[in-house]
Amino acid sequence: MDLPTLWFALAVTCWVLFFVLEGFDFGVGVLAGVLGRDDHERGAGVTTIGPVWDGNEVWLVAAIGITFAAFPDWYAALLSGLYLPFVLILLALAARGVALEFRGKGGTARWRAGCDAVLAGSSLAVAALWGAVLGVLATGLALGPDGEVVGGGLGRSLAPLVSAPALLGAALGVAVVLVQGATFLGLRTTGPLRTRARAVALGALVPVAVLVAVLVAVAAPAGLVAGALVAVAVVAVLVAARREVLAFAAASLAVAGGVVAVLAAHLPVVLPSTLDPAASLTIAGAAAGPGALRLITLAAVLVLPGVVAYQAFSYWVFRRRVASERLAS
Repeated sequence: MDLPTLWFALAVTCWVLFFVLEGFDFGVGVLAGVLGRDDHERGAGVTTIGPVWDGNEVWLVAAIGITFAAFPDWYAALLSGLYLPFVLILLALAARGVALEFRGKGGTARWRAGCDAVLAGSSLAVAALWGAVLGVLATGLALGPDGEVVGGGLGRSLAPLVSAPALLGAALGVAVVLVQGATFLGLRTTGPLRTRARAVALGALVPVAVLVAVLVAVAAPAGLVAGALVAVAVVAVLVAARREVLAFAAASLAVAGGVVAVLAAHLPVVLPSTLDPAASLTIAGAAAGPGALRLITLAAVLVLPGVVAYQAFSYWVFRRRVASERLAS
């Protein structure tokens, strides 16, 4: 395997880890305030992601960093063509971080309710925006012969967001994170929150199945859609059987498969051009020089194992369920 292909595989891996790990964070952010009937239950929901959400966000930094260092032309096209959704994503992520960090700083239930509202709104926005971005990536951008996105002003970045793939991706992104968040809450809580999470997971799988079926009309391969529907059915069966570990694992694998399918759908093309296929960016054409790839390979060998080990350790430490029912002290 040559270095450009290796680094594309590493970039896809980091994007998969981000969407899987942050996916349930976004889902919990939306659902904690909805499923929790009082301040204690809402706090229990937020507590399930409190120790890990910022570590999960590291994979976004890693994915963006790898894309920038290993594939500068790909990075430039993405950031210039989709700068509006990326700016909105960063603002929403900042609002989510503030809500999570400051939720416990105020002494009143009203303060915590306000933070929960910001957390839910920002998590919902990020899920929809990332879904729209993936929808755009599945079909490509208007790349010219020079590898740059054609157009100027706000319209260049806004037009892809109002396309059918982007709108479908946004709706599917929200539905998928609700499934992820619900299965995670079912796995990590006890009491009433756990019971309600199972019901929400089953309910959220319905729009996921419908939206996946609609992909047939938007030129998704029939085999891919059939596989996704099978994955939805498997998750539904596991949730109904109360096999919470397997249900969460199946939902995570389905998300991972979807991200890989989007990013690797047109290989060796990494970003198709909707104007001229000859202008599409390929792995070899978008990659940095051999010297730069060798240098970042050395850095990755030194850094990435430590990141993985730290995150695995944090999940092990905070593996216990969180009680959503009130326990006698």
